[in-house]
Amino acid sequence: MASATPPIDAQVRQVMDLGTGTAFLIESPAMSALRDAIAEHFHGMLTLQDSHRPRLHVTVQNKVSQGEARALQKLLTSNFEPSRFAFAGLALHRYLGGPWEAIGRWPFRAAPQHRLKRTRTVT
Repeated sequence: MASATPPIDAQVRQVMDLGTGTAFLIESPAMSALRDAIAEHFHGMLTLQDSHRPRLHVTVQNKVSQGEARALQKLLTSNFEPSRFAFAGLALHRYLGGPWEAIGRWPFRAAPQHRLKRTRTVT
């Protein structure tokens, strides 16, 4: 799948409250659709946690008091500007009860699909 997929557009949308942590919310319909296709392939083998569609995010703080989380969220929100980026590929990790073990990486290799506007020349 990765070799047939071009880099996937995404946007960092906002600072996200995790309760006892902080994250940046990521919006990417194409990445969510790819995740759904992969999940469908593994139907019946996913844990309950992995069987629902996740909110894409980047965690910047985890397992702190709510007060610490709110303070960082206030600081980050005061300077936050949404930004665009592209996912470069997929990676697989295995959870080992605390640390994560890297299993593999697969870059997106298809050429981006640029839509060219057609212009009409009148002579």
